[in-house]
Amino acid sequence: MKTKLFLITPPFTQLNTPYPATAYIKGFLNTKNIDSVQADLGIEVILKLFSKEGLTDLFQSNNHQPTTDNCKRIFALQDEYIKTIDSVIAFLQGKNPTLALQICQEDYLPEASRFAQLEELDWAFGTMGTQDKAKHLATLYLEDISDFIVECVDANFGFSRYAERLGRSANSFDELYDALQQEPTYIDHILLSILKERIETIQPTLFLISVPFPGNLYSAFRSAQWVKKHYPEVKVSMGGGFPNTELRSLSDARVFEFFDYITLDDGEVPIELIVQSVCQTDPVEVSYKRTFLLEDGKVVYKNNSTKSDYKQSQVGTPDYSDLLLDKYISVIEIVNPMHRMWSDGRWNKLTMAHGCYWGKCTFCDISLDYIKVYEPVAASLLCDRMEEMIAQTGENGFHFVDEAAPPALMRALALEILKRKLSVTWWTNIRFEKSFTQDLAWLLKASGCIAVSGGLEVASDRLLKLIDKGVTVEQVARVTRNFTEAGIMVHAYLMYGYPTQTIQETVDSLEMVRQLFEAGILQSGFWHQFAMTAHSPVGLYPEKFGVVKETETIGTFANNDINYTDATGIDHDKFSFGLKKSLFNYMHGICFDFELQEWFDFKIPKTKIHPDFIFNALQETADFSVKPNAKVVWLGGNPLAEYFTKSKKGNSWGMLALTFHDKKESFIIQTNQAEGEWLMDILQKITVSSAKIYTFQEVKADFELYLEDFELFWYSKAINTLRRSGLLIL
Repeated sequence: MKTKLFLITPPFTQLNTPYPATAYIKGFLNTKNIDSVQADLGIEVILKLFSKEGLTDLFQSNNHQPTTDNCKRIFALQDEYIKTIDSVIAFLQGKNPTLALQICQEDYLPEASRFAQLEELDWAFGTMGTQDKAKHLATLYLEDISDFIVECVDANFGFSRYAERLGRSANSFDELYDALQQEPTYIDHILLSILKERIETIQPTLFLISVPFPGNLYSAFRSAQWVKKHYPEVKVSMGGGFPNTELRSLSDARVFEFFDYITLDDGEVPIELIVQSVCQTDPVEVSYKRTFLLEDGKVVYKNNSTKSDYKQSQVGTPDYSDLLLDKYISVIEIVNPMHRMWSDGRWNKLTMAHGCYWGKCTFCDISLDYIKVYEPVAASLLCDRMEEMIAQTGENGFHFVDEAAPPALMRALALEILKRKLSVTWWTNIRFEKSFTQDLAWLLKASGCIAVSGGLEVASDRLLKLIDKGVTVEQVARVTRNFTEAGIMVHAYLMYGYPTQTIQETVDSLEMVRQLFEAGILQSGFWHQFAMTAHSPVGLYPEKFGVVKETETIGTFANNDINYTDATGIDHDKFSFGLKKSLFNYMHGICFDFELQEWFDFKIPKTKIHPDFIFNALQETADFSVKPNAKVVWLGGNPLAEYFTKSKKGNSWGMLALTFHDKKESFIIQTNQAEGEWLMDILQKITVSSAKIYTFQEVKADFELYLEDFELFWYSKAINTLRRSGLLIL
């Protein structure tokens, strides 16, 4: 029997780019010649809803008459919304750039309450171009319509999540099950009309639903329910980030009224075995990998296959075909440079390494395979995949979605990109570790890296040690300085409310963040409140961290977020507003002189951090020693040589003037003839496009074959000039 798989991401995740899980699985299925079609039903629902026809229907079918003045205003202006919606969506898809001029005149779009914040943000857009300002105004316009939908049509609606409340910490399946017994919602009807069309066209034998987040869960069940009702012969399976973290102790049999299979962790082998079982005609014993299913009315977990997981080199290149890549919408919601990258522009998603090379942070799910099983991909294979994806999607922007990209692999990848002369733009998540030297930052920048995000978490050395982050605040400051000086934007994940964290430490952490922004070495940040999860060291061994779980009961459905009490008894929630408000201002380079007390409406202690702590951390003297096995790479081109003679007190000797041209400027260095000729020769050998990479020891040995006193030459003005212009020690 020929199988055909239909893979979907249910509503809603991102507007600007597809979530990559189905593309990864489709890429793998290609290597096995298994026929599959994928769809991102989130963007398809949004495009149907936010269209002339969609809004006309929306305004006619509002279940509740508007009660707030804001929604009454939107309802009264419905003709303006219906008239402008198709043009605005086309603009946000990048197809109608001239509309920006009209949008920015601010008499084109109908405006409701979201535009009230605009005056506050006006200064933030002073330096932004017309396109960006128009994108932000168009985003506010969409958010106004969203407010109307939530109040009058479907309270569960959200652009990047749907009915998220039903999926968050759902220890019991009752509430979600009850919601699924109700009549489909307005959004459900749109979703199911698209799904019906797709299922009829594709006629799959197996329907795979990837559920990355709680905000996709309800729609996943709604989709599965519809397929089970109308096409009972189609087998339905769920995988993805949500089941991987939340459903590991699943025992509620009602879940299998909707799904035949739920798989955990890497999906390749589990799906391959499910395909075999669906195709099976003989009644032989079928083996499964990390798969829940129902047997004799009971939920069973089967992991009886001896087949091992595929290596990263065997899973194929992510395949984005079938997805509506030219229909995604770029929005600018808030003026945060990193959040803007998440929501603006189309990114090809790739992974440098499976899992996390550090794998120790105590707040993280380090007991689960997606973190625990570390396996890097060779730089040459990564570049092959990048070239394939550029050819397939026409996009050369890459977001490496690693837990934390390994510095050595980032270096190898950057060298390979430069060797192949690829023109790409990329960004990723890192640990702020000392391997990120000034030279490595320059190399990453040269290869197209534009931004990194990393966890500073709680900016306190005591808590960083408790978190087992393996970094200090001073080290983070030096690394962020290295990236910033290379022109790479830095975003920091910040955390508050970690177990045993005192009020003093929260205040001191804010002061550290203030100083990092004031020093200009951090461009973006976001405060998250600590959440205790079942698979993290804090969740597994709470007694070591001074916290007590509210209950030891394991839910029959989801089981990840854990309610707990902290021995300190501090109400960390109350810090949220002040931390976020201060950060918003610091990101825009203002209010550094405010007393920290001004951000809070309750008494806080004075900071104990020295006002120049970060400034002093950045004053450390440079280490001039170079390890013999350090790699030496030249990013520049070949110089133009000009011989001349220098005379002094009757003596004359041959000199060489070498003229270098880089993208911005030209510069000349002068050396004696012998050193100049050696330098020209070695620069050709160590150029980034060279097949062999030379170590510092090899460069020194090469010099000493012909000349004397390498150290004197290495620390000369000529080499110092080249070091500032692309001669890197890695």
